Amino acid sequence: MGRKILLVTTDQQRYDTLGCNGGTLARTPVVDGLAAQGVRFERAHTQSVVCMPSRSTILTGQYPTTHGVWMNGVPLPVDAPSVADELHRAGYHTALIGKAHFEPFLDPFFRFTENAMASTTGTEPAGGVHRGFEHLEMATHGAMGPLHYARWLMAEHPEAVDGYYPALDGSLQVNAAGGGDTGAPQVKVNPIDRGIYHTDWVADRTIGWLDGLDQGDDWFCWMSFPDPHHPWDPPESEVGRIDWREVPLPAGYPEQASEREAILDGKPRHWRLWYDGTLVSNYEAPADWVPATLTADQVREVNARNAVECELIDEALGRVLGRIAERGWDDDLDVVFTTDHGELQGDFGLLFKGPYHVDSLMRLPLIWRPAPASATPPAVVGRPVGLVDLAPTFCAIAGIGTPEWMQGSALPVDDADADQRGFERVLTEWDSELFGTDVHVRTIMRDHWVCSAYLPGTSHDGSEGELYDLDEDPLQQANRWDDPEFRAVRDDLVGDLWDHQPAPRRTRLALEAPV
Repeated sequence: MGRKILLVTTDQQRYDTLGCNGGTLARTPVVDGLAAQGVRFERAHTQSVVCMPSRSTILTGQYPTTHGVWMNGVPLPVDAPSVADELHRAGYHTALIGKAHFEPFLDPFFRFTENAMASTTGTEPAGGVHRGFEHLEMATHGAMGPLHYARWLMAEHPEAVDGYYPALDGSLQVNAAGGGDTGAPQVKVNPIDRGIYHTDWVADRTIGWLDGLDQGDDWFCWMSFPDPHHPWDPPESEVGRIDWREVPLPAGYPEQASEREAILDGKPRHWRLWYDGTLVSNYEAPADWVPATLTADQVREVNARNAVECELIDEALGRVLGRIAERGWDDDLDVVFTTDHGELQGDFGLLFKGPYHVDSLMRLPLIWRPAPASATPPAVVGRPVGLVDLAPTFCAIAGIGTPEWMQGSALPVDDADADQRGFERVLTEWDSELFGTDVHVRTIMRDHWVCSAYLPGTSHDGSEGELYDLDEDPLQQANRWDDPEFRAVRDDLVGDLWDHQPAPRRTRLALEAPV
């Protein structure tokens, strides 16, 4: 009997939403406890700041450039390499419960495998495994569509379906409607009972799958919560946990419009264009919403609801870990907690996400609690790591070799281990083509610098970039790209960035849907 693996992911969760990372709004004692017992990473970065490329990186252990999912709406091929395949072949039982999103959600004709599978074959793939998973129960952020949660809610609790925020408006565009007390975009009062909200459903279905395993089984379970991604519509019964009126504004939100605009004007031009509502480069940011209209109270209400969702996830994870302990598996259990990317949440006067490579979106919560039986000492790692390193870590935990196609390395257990094995930099990339606008960014985080180089696109000629000193400017408000004093630093980082670009996929995958 070997070590079991529980991978817990959320969707669009900031680094600073956890108490162990300095967060003060949401109470997260379960994850904080894992951090105290395990390894907490201070500089974990995503390889893409949107869902599908990032989730494909978690599964494959490859950069978006290599696995080919270069933006949302580009489906990951069904035969793409998968760490779940490696573990399944090694004798592990495998499951993915919650949000997968390796293929587009906008799929009314069931062109994509996972949508068709959920609507026809139930939870066990017809061929025995799918992407290495022998059990799948999938969900997304609401109650519509063909995935398992939506079908379950429609069958068992149809009265609750309309409580969720409608993701699309009447024109099939991302909904810009506001709600709550402040009219904040994508906020809605949801009267759903907490017990049937998708957070508790994911935990319930995870416990159900674990209860079907034999005591001596080895298993890998990816438990994937859809929250705290927008829309912000947690159960109404839970919203009162945090009074938005008492929520402090985030440090990254300048209260004066003139200050916000001056910061944005120092960045590449697509920042200010989005703020003014004249350019949208990510489908999930409502095209009819103008960020310049965002108010301080709306930032407070969004952050309060986001924090409530983080608390519900923490409590749901606690239930799952409690059941694992009851089964006697805890001593041999590795738990990894992370997310796919962050959320702006008012920083720079913005919400949602897009081609904006700053800590709000790139820096991730990442906690690894190694199995207590491994006797791994608790540690805090300050060296840079990425989601590309998760798949090799799972192979190492299982005691199997890391396949050559994986591009990351097993996570370090402390900074000395990181230094010995060369964890010096972490890369993030962005490519998008949407609404006639294309944006292409490559970013390196090394030492205390974040450096982004822009390739030619609709809004950029290829000479633009961003350079931030995290020691002096942790909020990344002062762009040093064109500052002569930092030219040598910039040139060194840009050279390092291009020297370490991953191998591209031989043929470019097609964009099939917006998201």
